[in-house]
Amino acid sequence: MGEEQQVESVEELLDDPQADQVIQSGLEPHLSSETVTANASVASTQDELEETTDYEAAFMELRSSYASKERECEALKGQNEDSKGQYLRLAADFENFRRRTQQEKEGLEVQVKISTLTELLAVVDNFERARSQLKVESDAETAVHNSYQGIYKDMVGRLKRIGVSPMNAKDKQFDPNLHEALLRQPTSEYPEGTVMAELVRGYMMGDRVLRHAQVQVAAAPEKDETSSTQD
Repeated sequence: MGEEQQVESVEELLDDPQADQVIQSGLEPHLSSETVTANASVASTQDELEETTDYEAAFMELRSSYASKERECEALKGQNEDSKGQYLRLAADFENFRRRTQQEKEGLEVQVKISTLTELLAVVDNFERARSQLKVESDAETAVHNSYQGIYKDMVGRLKRIGVSPMNAKDKQFDPNLHEALLRQPTSEYPEGTVMAELVRGYMMGDRVLRHAQVQVAAAPEKDETSSTQD
């Protein structure tokens, strides 16, 4: 009887809605706690995986960006080297152009100066011829002589101040770089090749020949003259 009553009481409890509610209410806290813990663990694992995935994606993106910037840097270095080479070539070309232009300018200035001075030397020659031919015999001639001599000395002084100086060719060995031989005179009085006379004076401007001296040069004496000299 006791077992039947116990079975009936258990069945009654199972059939009783209030008892079912009590059982479920006692089980729910235990099940929900385990479920929450499991869900939290899964969520945490998913978060860690997502975070790892995000890090890897960010790293790959950063690596790709670095490689791109590195390529751009190499390209810019190449452009810089090209630009530097072009600059150096342009600088060298400009320096050569400047030097060439300066040399041409200086050469042109010298040519113009030489051309101008050569024309003035003809005036100096006329003064010297007049001085050698004029014979002063009166006071009036003396006044004229003194007057043009003053002009002559002033012109010669101005030429000296700009670097023009006369050659002294007489009794010097003939030099084709300085002298122009107009006459050759056989003689035994001078060594062969010696300048006997300066027909037209030569001039220098610094170390440059402004005008060659026109001279008479001694030549070897003829045989008849040599034999007569020995007799």
